[in-house]
Amino acid sequence: MNNRYTERPNRNRLYRDKDRAMIAGVCSGLADWTGVNRVALRLIIVLLAIPFTAVMVIGYLVMWILIPKRPRNLYRDENEEAFWQEVRRAPKDGVGQLNRRFRELDDRLQRMEAWLTSSEYRIDRELRD
Repeated sequence: MNNRYTERPNRNRLYRDKDRAMIAGVCSGLADWTGVNRVALRLIIVLLAIPFTAVMVIGYLVMWILIPKRPRNLYRDENEEAFWQEVRRAPKDGVGQLNRRFRELDDRLQRMEAWLTSSEYRIDRELRD
């Protein structure tokens, strides 16, 4: 069963971001996945590489090999990318925002239902006919 939902790559997975990469895209992928500022993460990595050079180089190489490249069709547009970054950064806030939007939609549907079942709607319809 192939459909558009099974073909979409996992947006919550860690990917290397070659489009925003300086070397292999590991730092930019980590920054995207964690929601941390890309420049700040790179600066932290460089500062940690000073006392722990061997560990950081080996770790970077291992991550380069193990983490897959980010698929081109991961997000439809920048808005969807920003949404998923926000969800990863603060999942509770994202869920709260979605709950609020669904409540607003539910309120609108209830108002529409109340209007359609009201006697005022029937009178307007009968006058038009």
